[in-house]
Amino acid sequence: TGMRKVYDEIELPLVFTLDSMEKWGISVKGEELKSYGEKLKVRIQELEKTIWQEAGEEFNINSPKQLGVILFEKLGLPGGKKTKTGYSTAADILDKLEPDHAIVKDILEYRQLTKLNSTYVEGLSKVIAADGRIHTCFQNTVTATGRLSSTEPNLQNIPVRTELGAQIRKMFIARPGWVLVDADYSQIELRLLAHIAGDAEMQAAFRSGADFHTVTASRVFHVPQDQVTSELRRRAKAVNFGIVYGISGFSLAQDIGVSRKEASDYMEKYLETFSGVRDYMERIKRQAKADGYVSTLMGRRRWLPELNSSNFNLRAFGERVALNMPIQGTAADVMKLAMIRVAARLKAEGLQAQLILQVHDELIVECPQAEEAQVKEILTQE
Repeated sequence: TGMRKVYDEIELPLVFTLDSMEKWGISVKGEELKSYGEKLKVRIQELEKTIWQEAGEEFNINSPKQLGVILFEKLGLPGGKKTKTGYSTAADILDKLEPDHAIVKDILEYRQLTKLNSTYVEGLSKVIAADGRIHTCFQNTVTATGRLSSTEPNLQNIPVRTELGAQIRKMFIARPGWVLVDADYSQIELRLLAHIAGDAEMQAAFRSGADFHTVTASRVFHVPQDQVTSELRRRAKAVNFGIVYGISGFSLAQDIGVSRKEASDYMEKYLETFSGVRDYMERIKRQAKADGYVSTLMGRRRWLPELNSSNFNLRAFGERVALNMPIQGTAADVMKLAMIRVAARLKAEGLQAQLILQVHDELIVECPQAEEAQVKEILTQE
């Protein structure tokens, strides 16, 4: 299947890099994690009392069944969808209800905090080894796109967007006298899209060195770059990333909070601006159907039997994967190559520095302070 190169140049050599990363591990402030957990518990109990007051009775907030009855029957909130097991209280439903009643905001916060506490505080505390470090397990043959995954514990999904999540990140530290150096690729998937689709406009936008989402907003919404507002940039960013994932007008509309028609118009304008991307999308779907698979630039394959399914949803899923896998998969291949090269350089230059973590498009190296400048240089080059 033409995947010998992927095996010989990426997967096999990577085994040695992953092995040393797992053995090395990452240092965690165990005591601080515990006291952070105590603070979370105090806030969780406060929220529990408040929610019971707002509901007018005590109930199990973690039971979707009981919660559904409180929200949609007792408090009469709109939008209750009944399923076999009761009302759905999924996050997207609660998000829409947030303006309708104070209780919803508190429930969302309660859920967030209990998840932070159980998954991260308790979950991470359990797996700190005797050396005070966490040794995750990297899987390089699990994901369909070729990305690495991390289990026991998963260190690739430590939350970052919320203030509370960011505090958990601060628990990961370097050993005394050492520092953590973090490097990540700038918009690697969009750059790969520009390359694979051969889109001259998109390539020019990247080469100009200007902020890519601002350039896109300027082209799609026909405003000069210096007049692109943060809202327009946010919309352009959603379209940029949505296109790579074969997003529908409906999903995009939900993501950026505009009508379905408006979202479809944005996508239409986008594909007029970057016509090379439109051609790529049509070409790759045809090719995937004919071949039964798609592959990355390095030749990693993903078979797509879904494209021949009689079920519309499965076929649509197959088309989205056909669009995305060559891009996300190539990004994964590029990252794996970078890991092999960085690890080899650190060794060749006789450094004590160690590659310790990979999170999709970023690499984290732990090194003595004296090696920091050299490590930055190596990361940038490799």
